[in-house]
Amino acid sequence: MAAPTSRKFLGRQSLPERTFVTDALRTETVGGVILLVAAVVALILANTPLSGVYGDIRDFSFGPQALHLRLSVASWATDGLLTIFFFVAGIELKRELVSGELRDPKAAALPVIAAVCGMAAPALVYVIVNASGGGSLKGWAVPTATDIAFALAVLAVIGTALPAALRAFLLTLAVVDDLGAILIIAIFFTQHINFVALGLSFAGLLLFWLLHHKGVRTAWVHLPLAVVIWALMHASGVHATISGVAMGLILRCTVREGEERSPAERIEHRMRPVSAGLAVPLFALFAAGVPLSGDAVADVFTRPETLGVALGLVVGKAVGVFGGSWCAARFTRAELNEELAWADVFAVATLAGIGFTVSLLIGELAFPGDPTLAEEVKAAVLIGSLCAALFAGVLLKLRNTTYQRLCQEEERDEDMDGIPDVYEQDSPEYHLRMAAIHEAKAAEHRRLAEVAAAADSGDDGPA
Repeated sequence: MAAPTSRKFLGRQSLPERTFVTDALRTETVGGVILLVAAVVALILANTPLSGVYGDIRDFSFGPQALHLRLSVASWATDGLLTIFFFVAGIELKRELVSGELRDPKAAALPVIAAVCGMAAPALVYVIVNASGGGSLKGWAVPTATDIAFALAVLAVIGTALPAALRAFLLTLAVVDDLGAILIIAIFFTQHINFVALGLSFAGLLLFWLLHHKGVRTAWVHLPLAVVIWALMHASGVHATISGVAMGLILRCTVREGEERSPAERIEHRMRPVSAGLAVPLFALFAAGVPLSGDAVADVFTRPETLGVALGLVVGKAVGVFGGSWCAARFTRAELNEELAWADVFAVATLAGIGFTVSLLIGELAFPGDPTLAEEVKAAVLIGSLCAALFAGVLLKLRNTTYQRLCQEEERDEDMDGIPDVYEQDSPEYHLRMAAIHEAKAAEHRRLAEVAAAADSGDDGPA
């Protein structure tokens, strides 16, 4: 029996996949910086004399009561704006399953195992801390999520030239994390279900699929239908963001004859900036504003619920993602890219401990009857994410010289055809173009040598 062939872990991506990931992460990075600014503004508003005005705005309610949609501004941000975020997450998940890293079960095994372990380990850390300290186990899901936008914002701030393979690995982790968060919210935080509203919502999703399948592309049709589906899902008792995920998964990610891009790619291209640059930052503006007095910060490290969240993000995520990656590579005989080291995987695993948007959302859902504890859990999410960001920043800086070299190699395009040279090493046309370029340079240097020689002979002649 032949021995199993080894595969490359964190190897070079295909050019189309690398291009897509680069474009997606560029938008997420910009959105992450905006998210970071929104979070800082929220903290300033909540911890200054403006806190009263900030609280009044956040708690102000509006909307039709008859449709169960008289919500506070904070709830509109949580249930409404985050639906856009989860809609984009649904498209990302569909694309990964159809044409991305998750389409091949063998290739998907490593990031999926790493992500699952990266969700299980923080939950386990939280349970251990609270079981031993007599705390509530309701918040076990809070530290399980990774915020890709915030993580990339940290990368943008510290200026680390993370190689494309590591960025793609981080993105895939976040996509699987989002799927896990969706399942957690749907299964564990749905208490009362209105089956009539839920059935009507599913009927709306079926109509959405049918219109999309028939080629209807008019936004004036899909947008009102999407609002109706969202409202029915909200009225059903299932968290309204689930409707966004469902609609994202419905979109077609394959390209048909006559199309340059699939419908999912076109819509994602339009909606990702709205999600990353508007929806998520506005959610953060009303969710991250928690009082951070000395006593509140001290409580994070003394109360079991908050300590479990902070340790889950900082310790649980790093151990889970790194341990899952190492075990998956070991048992699937996947060889780590020789240009990288396991220290790089650990640094990315530490970076995955930045759990902001979804962690804040789950924190609100986990303790609905205890607003004080919910606020303290939010503070723990902020502090845990900050600690994870600092640790990851230090680890990544230690290898920044190596990352810069790898990025330069990935971006080098000496034949100036718009395609990085590393993707053309097997192309005869590339080598012929490079030969012509070098021959032209050699001819120019021979000409310059003749000019220099003639100048020297002229200088050495008699006066």
